[in-house]
Amino acid sequence: MTLADAATGGAVSHATLQREKLARMAGQIAGFFEAYPREQAVPAIAEHINQFWSRKMRSDFLAAFQTDSHELHALVRDAMAQIMPPGSG
Repeated sequence: MTLADAATGGAVSHATLQREKLARMAGQIAGFFEAYPREQAVPAIAEHINQFWSRKMRSDFLAAFQTDSHELHALVRDAMAQIMPPGSG
């Protein structure tokens, strides 16, 4: 179920909405960096998420997309290995 389904009265869980929101936010970051060469864009996306997302957001993001990241922007998928889990580094 998507946000559009929720807007039309469909039942959707908070976890689903949160997953979609995090995917959308990460996609917006990737959209900004699309103009950069891939070798610069991927670490820049991870750096942005590591610096500006809260520990909870990073934790939720990594948990939500660790096993199934197909819906993420390709640059975000590539950056996932560089996104630091809370409590590391």
